[in-house]
Amino acid sequence: MGHSNSSSSSSPSKRGHALRQWRLLDLVSGVFFFLVLLFFTMVFTPLGDSLAASGRQTLLRSGADPQQRHRLVAAIEAGGRGVEACPAADADHMPCEDPRLNSQLSREMNYYRERHCPRPEDSPLCLIPPPHGYRVPVPWPESLHKIWHSNMPYNKIADRKGHQGWMKLEGQHFIFPGGGTMFPDGAEQYIEKLGQYIPISEGVLRTALDMGCGVASFGGYMLSKNILTMSFAPRDSHKAQIQFALERGIPAFVAMLGTRRLPFPAFGFDLVHCSRCLIPFTAYNASYFIEVDRLLRPGGYLVISGPPVQWPKQDKEWSDLQAVARALCYELIAVDGNTVIWKKPVGESCLPNENEFGLELCDDSDYPSQAWYFKLKKCVSRTSVKGDYAIGIIPKWPERLTAIPPRSTLLKNGVDVYEADTKRWARRVAHYKNSLKIKLGTRFVRNVMDMNALFGGFAAALKSDPVWVINVVPALKPPTLDVIFDRGLIGVYHDWCEPFSTYPRSYDLIHVASIESLIKDPASGQNRCTLVDLMVEIDRMLRPEGTVVVRDAPEVIDRVARIASAVRWKPTVYDKEPESHGREKILVATKTLWKL
Repeated sequence: MGHSNSSSSSSPSKRGHALRQWRLLDLVSGVFFFLVLLFFTMVFTPLGDSLAASGRQTLLRSGADPQQRHRLVAAIEAGGRGVEACPAADADHMPCEDPRLNSQLSREMNYYRERHCPRPEDSPLCLIPPPHGYRVPVPWPESLHKIWHSNMPYNKIADRKGHQGWMKLEGQHFIFPGGGTMFPDGAEQYIEKLGQYIPISEGVLRTALDMGCGVASFGGYMLSKNILTMSFAPRDSHKAQIQFALERGIPAFVAMLGTRRLPFPAFGFDLVHCSRCLIPFTAYNASYFIEVDRLLRPGGYLVISGPPVQWPKQDKEWSDLQAVARALCYELIAVDGNTVIWKKPVGESCLPNENEFGLELCDDSDYPSQAWYFKLKKCVSRTSVKGDYAIGIIPKWPERLTAIPPRSTLLKNGVDVYEADTKRWARRVAHYKNSLKIKLGTRFVRNVMDMNALFGGFAAALKSDPVWVINVVPALKPPTLDVIFDRGLIGVYHDWCEPFSTYPRSYDLIHVASIESLIKDPASGQNRCTLVDLMVEIDRMLRPEGTVVVRDAPEVIDRVARIASAVRWKPTVYDKEPESHGREKILVATKTLWKL
């Protein structure tokens, strides 16, 4: 019985111990199989790529380890690792115009729609992927009329504006009939009507600004008149209007007329155009009209089509608009239906005079071409240099391109530097084409950027090519952008330690001389940001299979070549031109068309 009692008392304990062992084994087995499944998911499925990219971005955004980004940049510069891909959702990401960040900002004067850039340490260090189905863009000039739908599959504008001739979807393409809200019958007909009042076809006008441009058909068709139009609009509810313009091969730029001056020099545009741009020109003591006046060359033309010009229920706004123009002594050329055309006076403004807006001239301390993060002023910019850059005095196009520009302070001691720069770039561009086999002059290169433009010599050397060039003058370098505009070229101010205001995949070719100088502080010589960040930004702006050309000292080019491989470019390094006496090498790289 004792034996029986002993057996009966120990048996449940053994059974419980065995049961716990089996449960533990089941748990271990379950965890093991889960980890195996997770491993295969992470390695062999798109979800894994997305989660990994998301995790990397979270790490880079995190302030938990402030040295993490620094170590990653150092590893990339040393050639020890490549730059990872961003998630597919970031295919059209613009860091400084991110609605997820800007929506929390003030709406007063559209402040929230202006540039607001993240801190470098908060910016993910990754490569923007192309959208699913991306194809090499339709070449110019066919791109003026059609683009691939898969390159930007956004139908909102076509759905909302198709009846106005903006664009429509046909098969695999978006088609652009050339219409606009105020010219549904086509930009060509509209431009011909303007030509009844403005000397459009005589070489008198060369540079134009189209505000709130839509898909930039106005600027596209002005090209046939040899008028180079910079079209701009914000990133708004239509989402992709500037992206469509750039894909079409039309000069365009993401910007908002809000609380700051636009990043252009004073008196640079021969024509300023608004077709239903809905800018309240007379609001805030006419601040926006004053900014237009700053940008418009003396003797230039201002065209406004649409509200409030003779528009129902906007009599007061139309009256105020006319009053501001009178206060600035603009000459009324014509009111044709809902279109008004004014001509800016040549020479000194008629201010001060009595006017209901209290408009006054700025004092002598104002530098009207200062425009990088510069708040709008409520005073009217004074003209200078005795008006020798006014319409009717400045040479016609194309003589304007090679004439001595009247305004740059760098040219006051003589014109030798300017003339030498022009000849130097003519030699260099010939070398690019003939010896380096860069596709300039072919239909495969349309949108071009010069990141360190100085006097625009590189762009001037491309005058016979089917390209347009955006000339960028770095904000911390001498302000030579007025020279570029006086030559009949276009450009913007920018600080290359911040992202540029454009969509991904905007440019076919990006050119930069002295790349390291773009990230250095001119006073201390210290780097303000990293070469890796700058080249990741170049990659964002460049189209797949596009070209990068970099000129700099051999040791800088060696660093650039290592980073080029890390961002998936195919780089080749060349010696400088035989005629050059400088200490330079030239890197030519092609961006590969990779996919997630």
